Amino acid sequence: MLGQRVQPTLWNRGAMMAVEQSRLVAPAFPTRRAIVSLQTYEMAKRLLDVLVAGIALILFAPLMLVIAVAIKLDSPGPAIFVQQRVGRHGRIFNFYKFRSMRVDPDNDRAHRRFAEAYINGESLEDLMQGDAPIYKPNNGNNVTRVGKFLRATSLDELPQLFNVLKGDMSLVGPRPSIYYEVDLYKEWHRRRLDVLPGITGYAQINGRSSLRFDEIVRLDIEYIEKRSFWLDISILLRTIPVVLSTRSAR
Repeated sequence: MLGQRVQPTLWNRGAMMAVEQSRLVAPAFPTRRAIVSLQTYEMAKRLLDVLVAGIALILFAPLMLVIAVAIKLDSPGPAIFVQQRVGRHGRIFNFYKFRSMRVDPDNDRAHRRFAEAYINGESLEDLMQGDAPIYKPNNGNNVTRVGKFLRATSLDELPQLFNVLKGDMSLVGPRPSIYYEVDLYKEWHRRRLDVLPGITGYAQINGRSSLRFDEIVRLDIEYIEKRSFWLDISILLRTIPVVLSTRSAR
C-alpha cells in the first residue's frame, strides 16, 4: 500500500501540483542471525542465573538461617515477606524478601501513596522535604532494628535467589514492580516488562534510589537495547562495590 502527499513544485514556468508517491517504511523485522544471537544470549543468561543463584544459596545458607532467626527474635511475624510482583510480559509472580518492617496493614497504604507521587515524577528529596512530606515506608518508624541493617546492606534481597532459580527473575534486569505501580505507568514505562526483572540492574549501579523514576526507566530501556552476556557480567561485578559501600541504599 502506498501513501500519497501533495507537494507544490515549479515546472515549465508554471506552478504545478505534483502528486508524489512516498514509500511506506516496512517494519524492521529481526534477521535470522539476530534471532539466533538473542536465543543464544538468553540460554547463556539462564545458565549463568542457575549456576550463580545455586552456588550463592549454598554459600549463603548459614547466613540466611541466622538472618531468619534474628528477624523472628526482633519482631513478631514471618521471616520471609512474600509479595505479588509483575514480571516479564505482565506475568504475576510471588516475590521473596527478608521481612524488614513490622507487620502493619498501613504499610501498604503508605507505599501506594508514595508510589503514585514517585512514578508521577517526584524525587525522593522533594517528597520528603515538602510542606506535607511523604516518606517511603521503609524509611519510617515501622522498620525493625534488624531490618535497618538488612536494607543498608541489601541482605534483605537474598531470598530473591529462589526467584531466579524458579525463572521468575534473573540476576540482572529491571527491578520488578507491584501491580498498582504498573497501573500508574506511562506507555513507554512498560518497556521495562519486555525482559525478566532482576535482582540488580543498570539503575542499581548508576544511582539506585537517588534517581527519579523516569531516569530509572531510561536506564532500564538502555539495558534492554544493549543487553548481552558480557554486559550482564559487568553489571554483576559493578554491583559488588555499590552494595559494599551501601551507596544510595534506602
